[in-house]
Amino acid sequence: MFKRYRRLLPAACALLLSACEPTAEHPPGYGEWPHHQGDLAASKYAPLDQITPENFERLEVAWRWESADRRLGDVYDTGTYVSTPLKVGDRLYTATSHGQVVALDPATGQQLWLHDPRSWAEEMPTQLPRHTRGVEYWSDGEIERIFVATLGKQLVSIDAATGKPDPAFGVNGVVDLKNDLGDGDWVTAHLGHRAPPLVVRDAVVVGSGVHDYISEMPNPPGHVRAYDVRTGALKWRFDTIPPKGAPFADTWPEDTIEKQGNTNVWTYMSADEELGHVYLPTSTPTNDYYGGERHGDNLFAESIVAVDVETGERVWHFQTVHHGIWDYDIASAPNVIDVEIDGRPRKVLAQMSKTAFAYVFDRVTGEPIWPIEERPVPQSTVPGEKTAATQPFPTKPVAFDRQGVTEDDLIDFTPELRAEALRIAAQFRLGPIFEPLIVEGDGGKLATFVVPGAGGGASYPGASWDPETGLLYVESKTRPTTMAVVKPETGQSVTFGLPESGQSDFAYEVKYHSTDGPRGLPLLKPPYRRLTAIDMKTGEHVFQVPQGQGPTDHPALADLDLGPLGTAYRGVSAGGIVVTKTMLIGFVAKDRPYGADAYPAGAWLRAQDKATGAVLAEIEVDRTLQGSPMTYMHGGRQYIAIAGGGSGEPQELLAFALPVQ
Repeated sequence: MFKRYRRLLPAACALLLSACEPTAEHPPGYGEWPHHQGDLAASKYAPLDQITPENFERLEVAWRWESADRRLGDVYDTGTYVSTPLKVGDRLYTATSHGQVVALDPATGQQLWLHDPRSWAEEMPTQLPRHTRGVEYWSDGEIERIFVATLGKQLVSIDAATGKPDPAFGVNGVVDLKNDLGDGDWVTAHLGHRAPPLVVRDAVVVGSGVHDYISEMPNPPGHVRAYDVRTGALKWRFDTIPPKGAPFADTWPEDTIEKQGNTNVWTYMSADEELGHVYLPTSTPTNDYYGGERHGDNLFAESIVAVDVETGERVWHFQTVHHGIWDYDIASAPNVIDVEIDGRPRKVLAQMSKTAFAYVFDRVTGEPIWPIEERPVPQSTVPGEKTAATQPFPTKPVAFDRQGVTEDDLIDFTPELRAEALRIAAQFRLGPIFEPLIVEGDGGKLATFVVPGAGGGASYPGASWDPETGLLYVESKTRPTTMAVVKPETGQSVTFGLPESGQSDFAYEVKYHSTDGPRGLPLLKPPYRRLTAIDMKTGEHVFQVPQGQGPTDHPALADLDLGPLGTAYRGVSAGGIVVTKTMLIGFVAKDRPYGADAYPAGAWLRAQDKATGAVLAEIEVDRTLQGSPMTYMHGGRQYIAIAGGGSGEPQELLAFALPVQ
């Protein structure tokens, strides 16, 4: 499966540690991780080389910090723990699922201070997972601040040295994010904040999480706001749903545009500070799966929007899905990269998506680097729905995961499994990407088999950039969804299985069906999770490998010697990849053994080859890893830190390092 490296002798380790002490040769910020994804460019790259494939299996847990949410008692109930820490100077900063912020000693994990903005005591959304994905750091060289946007609708500024709120910011360090959304009777209970804000120049830019799949309007719009980094005063607001009379408002129905919501930036943003651009990846409008009340392309939904950080004005935009009805949110920050293409230096923006496409642009002008073609797509048969006649298809790079489904995509490990797969698939409408949902029962079919599904393609970790090789690495999942629309029952919505009070405002709501294949196996062929390397100089794939073993212990497969299939459709998102000078660092959760009722706790922390994706070494971890990993240097020692646990396991931040000799 992978090569096991011998252990280094203690003397060799000592030499290695001493060789990696910070020196004058290292640039400012060496060994730091000051932003959630390493830098404003979302590269997730660190030029560190103390931990290598040769010594990776000697890693040990240097320290653990159990989330302070545990101290909240009855309000502790949360989902998975996913926060990625920052490393600046002699402190590590991170958040808990409930938005508490902590400073830790990078060498020991000892808590230095804790700030609880009491987000958990505020009105909470009922559907958003209760987790906070991170914090943001800013300094002008004299003062240092940590910013967090909470589920309780707060933007909080904290003194990085003391953990106390900044009295000059907002009201006692807090800006109320229920405000500044413009005119409208918004249901702000549906509003929350999970991703960290982004500080660019002197602006704290904040997106939002908005309750998905709702059955009532008006839902809050996902307008993006920027606040003064020192005072908390509103600097600008970018309206992701244009007001009447504004440019692109004609892509919405005039009579309902003021009721439309979502179209929010729930994930991470990136920026080019020199250009003064902030890049906004937006989500699907209300309602995710039925657009009968929002005929038109619905800008700026499911778009990449470049805005001026000083004014919030649109510089350029590109819509990846017109009139979305598949929940194809752009779920990750675009990568800001500089690369030579056809002998010419280019400033590039590369956006991964749930569609499994990589959309690549000149980030100054918004012009595609390689052509993106509008192609005809199947049309909806749902009464009242009007889907777009065409959708954009990048010509390069090719898709990094499965798109659409035909009978040729069904499993065929054995003739018996193939026959069972055909019988199951006959219940569903199969088709290419952008095959519309149907009304349940239309044509004798239960639902449309959607590939990628809403949880497939590239999720929130996005891609990682290696400036040394010019390769972009993206993890993805083949995770289909079987969906149909149905008339809501009187007085109750069936959307997402969540009952809502009152009659739905929509003519149709979504209903899900099982995606299971024969005997509990996936219905589709593997790989089910993959890692793809894309050469950004040419737009070509360099390699694509399965990530994780998958269901090879199933009795129907156990004797077939199939090799890794990729971790199957587990609800846990891929954590993403950290790129260093010597390797790729990531993890896979343990697969559920055949016949087990639940997934086991634990994961495999892995080192992979940057040129081939081959697994070079791995260590077993007793906690299910969940967050995006990061790496840093402190005291001459390199660490890898990842959040894990939740959903029945203790929530912990774990730091790994080589043994001290």
